[in-house]
Amino acid sequence: MHVFGIGLHILIALYFAWHVIRTQQERYWLLVLLVVPLLGSVAYALLIWLPQMRGSRHGRRLERGVRQILDPNREVREAQQAVAESTSPANLRRLADALFCVGHADQAVAAYQRALTGVHADDPDVEVKLAEAQLESGDAAAARATLEALIARHPNYRSPRGHLIYACALAALGEQAKAREEFAIVIDNFAGLEARARYVSILSGWGAQDEAAALCHESLQRAARMPAHAKQLNAAWITQLKRLQAGLAK
Repeated sequence: MHVFGIGLHILIALYFAWHVIRTQQERYWLLVLLVVPLLGSVAYALLIWLPQMRGSRHGRRLERGVRQILDPNREVREAQQAVAESTSPANLRRLADALFCVGHADQAVAAYQRALTGVHADDPDVEVKLAEAQLESGDAAAARATLEALIARHPNYRSPRGHLIYACALAALGEQAKAREEFAIVIDNFAGLEARARYVSILSGWGAQDEAAALCHESLQRAARMPAHAKQLNAAWITQLKRLQAGLAK
């Protein structure tokens, strides 16, 4: 494979040469990479780059991402094994989180409900997760009821995510006026772009195209001003906003 006429293995070797200089590795690696770029890159990756990456936060995140792609159900299996050994609330929460992450929201609902027992029967953080799983499983009414019951018991509890799930549940139930009130608060108090992207999609579904387009444009301008790490964290929502913008422009 060539990129602009340069072999891919040469580009990789150049990247590793830059890494040698940036991280102050032994300079003989530069000679190895330049003389035998393919084998040198393999050796450098195995002996220097990968061990160093595994020790960094970015490397650990990359490793988790690769594992998720190669074996997306690994955490579910391990969580199921933990629950088989002990049905503690912590193990049930772990299982519920794992199930939700792989798209099994209905099964996650059951696991979260099982986790709300004993001294953890009134855990507001778990109840917010339960409400989100209920919403994702298609039961917006249950999500709304869960959150309203939570606020009734804990009037001083604050959860930006819970607030977003509540607004989305209202929208799913067709309560446009109340959903608008909630989103007006949520989009300015929710970190990142998720709330904005969700609301743009909802507005578009309501037929409020001009309002959706304006919010989408403003949100993408905000994204452009974000520092690099924030853009990385919001990459999926930025992509969604761009896709929504393209659809709204038609």
